Amino acid sequence: QVQLVESGGGSVQAGGSLRLSCAASGYTSRSYCMGWFRQAPGKEREGLAAIDTNGRTSYEDAVKGRFTISQDNAKNTLYLQMNSLQPEETAMYYCAANPSCRWWLPPAPTDYSYWGQGTQVTVSS
Repeated sequence: QVQLVESGGGSVQAGGSLRLSCAASGYTSRSYCMGWFRQAPGKEREGLAAIDTNGRTSYEDAVKGRFTISQDNAKNTLYLQMNSLQPEETAMYYCAANPSCRWWLPPAPTDYSYWGQGTQVTVSS
């Protein structure tokens, strides 16, 4: 059974950084596409970054140059390094997995089958 558990969320001031982790079990992460998403209250879930089985990455325009997705295959763990965070990026952050993905595009929630419970990120001004 595929399970994803996020961690690393918390509170940070504007301009600060956080690194999120997503521990995967029930499958080998390198055989799945992995993505990071966020959802703020009253807003739709949006895709931030994805990495495919060949290590190719894609980013949503708003986070390019500030966020970095990576994975440690030995630990079956996905990461999202987030820099220069802004208050409007306060949201619940989720990781997700799927056997395939359109790696050349920012991740779309409808393309992913397996989801973690999320970790809260709060950015204060």
